[in-house]
Formats: sequence, structure tokens, C-alpha cells
Amino acid sequence: MPGNTVTLSDQNFQTEVIQSSIPVLVDFSAEWCGPCKMLAPVIEELADEYVGRIKVGRLDIDDNRQSPGQYGIQGVPTLIIFQNAEPVKKFVGLIPKDKITEALDQLL
Repeated sequence: MPGNTVTLSDQNFQTEVIQSSIPVLVDFSAEWCGPCKMLAPVIEELADEYVGRIKVGRLDIDDNRQSPGQYGIQGVPTLIIFQNAEPVKKFVGLIPKDKITEALDQLL
């Protein structure tokens, strides 16, 4: 994903998410996942709208097994919002943008 999203991996998860000074929205997804592809433009919009206030990243669960396992990811797409190194909100499945923005706005 181009733009303001960060490509996350097991290798950079600690630095980009856990040690982040701002909240992080992590999109756990997979290339083969239809709903993930439908959610991708929404994730891009959120990354653009919240630039500098909330970090938005995407993690491919097929290429990175450790992080999804650590956070109990059983289906994709799954979105988790992290704040101060802790998961504070989790969404599973294709959800409307306004539900995500509502959760993000509560952190700001």
C-alpha cells in the first residue's frame, strides 16, 4: 500500500507499533482476502485523514506469522488499534469507515 500507510512485518512491529508515540491502526490482512481488498481504500483514506495523529499500517498475515499469532488473529481482515503499546480496540471483518473513525477519534 502506498501513501501514508506503513508496511508492517514481524521484524518492525515492535518499533513501528509497540514503541509508537501516537496511536496505531494495524490492518491484519492477506493478498487472497476479498474483504481485505474491499477495505484497502478505506485504510488508505484513514491514513491520509489522520496523518501525523495516528499511524496506519498493514501487516500481511501470510508473510508474518508471529504478530498475528501474538494478538489472536483468526480471520482477516482484522483491525486493531494500539495505544501506548496496548491493543485498545479490535474489529473483525469488513466494517464501515464511520465505525473505525469513531474509535480513532476517541483516542485523540
